[in-house]
Amino acid sequence: MTTLKETKEKINADSENWKLYFYDFVDDFRYYKNVEMISESFAFDNEKFDALLASTAEKLCEELGLEIPKWLNETPSCKTPFFVAGFEKLKATAIVESPLRFRIRNVFVTASFLQRV
Repeated sequence: MTTLKETKEKINADSENWKLYFYDFVDDFRYYKNVEMISESFAFDNEKFDALLASTAEKLCEELGLEIPKWLNETPSCKTPFFVAGFEKLKATAIVESPLRFRIRNVFVTASFLQRV
């Protein structure tokens, strides 16, 4: 069971493999449904990933019917839009499909971003 803070630390240490750590957290959080996994704040030192992780935690809490920790409200938004897919042709789709929790922080993802098959 990996916490959000631990996930952030792994991403900071190895940003090239961020998707591996990110989706491990998503899977663990959905499996354990334990708000303690997101109860501890982390240092806001990576604008894009801070906003992505906070938005994801909030979206998963909504999905699972869990209370959203208040510290997540303090997570800053990206100064410039962050399109997670990184493909120009998906930008318009991401703008339309991004859940509110992501758009609030200027992070844009497609509707299938958190879906696991």
